[in-house]
Amino acid sequence: MKKIIAMLLVVVLSIGMLAGCGKNSNSNNSNSGTTENNGAQTTDNGTVDTSKEVNLVLYLWGGEGVANKDILAKLNEKLKASINTTIEVKYIDWGDIATKYPLLWSSGEQFDMAYVSSTANVPYSTLVKQDALYDITDLVSKYTPALNEELEEKWNNVKVDGKIYAVPNNYSEYTAYGFVSRKDLMDKYGVTSISSIADMEKYMDAAVADGWTPLNGSSNLANDLYRMFIATTGGWLNAPGIPTSELYLVADKADTSKIIHPAFTDEFEAFAIKMNEWAKKGYWSKDILSASQDDKDNFYNGLSAGYISHQPDWTGNYGNQLKKLPGVDSEFYCFPEESGKIVKATGVGAATAISKNSKYPERALLVIEKLMTDKECYDLFQYGIEGSQYVLEDGKITQPEGFDATKNGGGFAAWAFRTDALNIPQAAEDPRRYTLNDEWSKVAIDDPFVGFSFDSTPITTELSIISTLDSQLGIQILLGKTSQDPKEAVAEYRKQLKAAGIDTVLDEVNKQWSAYNASK
Repeated sequence: MKKIIAMLLVVVLSIGMLAGCGKNSNSNNSNSGTTENNGAQTTDNGTVDTSKEVNLVLYLWGGEGVANKDILAKLNEKLKASINTTIEVKYIDWGDIATKYPLLWSSGEQFDMAYVSSTANVPYSTLVKQDALYDITDLVSKYTPALNEELEEKWNNVKVDGKIYAVPNNYSEYTAYGFVSRKDLMDKYGVTSISSIADMEKYMDAAVADGWTPLNGSSNLANDLYRMFIATTGGWLNAPGIPTSELYLVADKADTSKIIHPAFTDEFEAFAIKMNEWAKKGYWSKDILSASQDDKDNFYNGLSAGYISHQPDWTGNYGNQLKKLPGVDSEFYCFPEESGKIVKATGVGAATAISKNSKYPERALLVIEKLMTDKECYDLFQYGIEGSQYVLEDGKITQPEGFDATKNGGGFAAWAFRTDALNIPQAAEDPRRYTLNDEWSKVAIDDPFVGFSFDSTPITTELSIISTLDSQLGIQILLGKTSQDPKEAVAEYRKQLKAAGIDTVLDEVNKQWSAYNASK
């Protein structure tokens, strides 16, 4: 998820229409005849009472753009006009997610809505088990019929013990990871295509000989290399248990009954040896552990011959590529494609939950419905103000003439609110995004873990120790930076994983997974 931000919208000032987000104004809200219903602010006819203006706090990941306050002001005009509600967005910056996101939920802070995900540092289902989220099972059909209908086929994806605690996104995309290369360098080196790790090595060897650093990045590269390893190894699929921002767990797509840690396999040892070789070959810089700029930024600044990311990030950076690397095309080697492991996205991968301590859960749900089903609100939240951050050209989002990112740049990490029905293509997107999405839609497989909500509460201590181990020795192994022989480093990593309680983690995740399957 780290690079999805790159697609955040650029916005512009539009002369507002004060009619409210009105086209799909919720018919289930009213402003008279209030009664109390188990703490809920409802009217006599059972709809949400909106007679009192309230301001709700929404937590999102990412930083605040310079124009975000202007965009939010416009959005709040419409929310206030339609449901007498405004929102305040609070940000958890990218570099603070590991510490501040868990703290958000453990601190007792009062807020209303927040981004949740099955792969977040505190997974969605764990938040449910910790009683941190509001049960909205009955609310969605009662108060937000448009939202309920829009997500009719997605609700099962976010259910925990039969209850709904979050609103999933409704956007189709495939975040398959791969290697981005420069077409001009491929032509120069006589590399006609890159569709395997061997092809990738051939390209990178030639790049090194030509004076390039192929994956000129920071320590973040370690996780991308791990994703490459998992995606290109047998039938391995991502499994719950350890966040995907670390060295996560896997299961085999042919038999998902058992979840394992790849570190205890021969494949992992071989990969560690290969990464040590890659480091010695100069595929990345010697000071990568202290470098601050990642391979993608260096790629677009002409300082790296490639980078690893997912397809939406690559295609979403098309405009950046045209601007910063004029005349240079790029190619994408999709890691899981050959082994038939393109996985359909699930709603719980990016969703919005209402905090258990929200004073206005019904009103929060109305806001979520507006942001996902009302086009005027959707466009503001996803793209900004028309004329200031974006204009439409041939039905596509593009920047207005005279756009100045230092004055007009802005947008929100609002992917949990995206929906196919309201999505507008961006001129800056590589059109291959839609070609690939169409191709992959025909071969993509279901995520075997859809519907399963792993609760990490019983193993939080073990996960914390493992996280520290991964951020140190794990990353060093992946980047070939240990002082030991790679085989010895892997042996040491396995030993420390055992001491950290990896067997307890595996026992717990497999126990919950087996129980879930037995209950179906």
